[in-house]
Amino acid sequence: MYFEILGDITDIEVIAAQRSIRELAALREQYGQGRWRKLKGIATVRLTNGRLRLAEVHWYEAEGIGRRKIKIKRFLAEDL
Repeated sequence: MYFEILGDITDIEVIAAQRSIRELAALREQYGQGRWRKLKGIATVRLTNGRLRLAEVHWYEAEGIGRRKIKIKRFLAEDL
């Protein structure tokens, strides 16, 4: 991972669930069956160069499996 999430993720929204997820087959093959959802939220992240940034993050999540494939979609603010 090239970043670390600091604190909690806020403003969490479901953006896709089950059959709406393009990578559903790959998620099930790699991590197992589950009620997969794609979510987005806002978090403070620390980049590998030490900078702190406010970013919109996306990830996949299933009950009993947890968060997988967390990625930064866009930065919302300059250095914090």
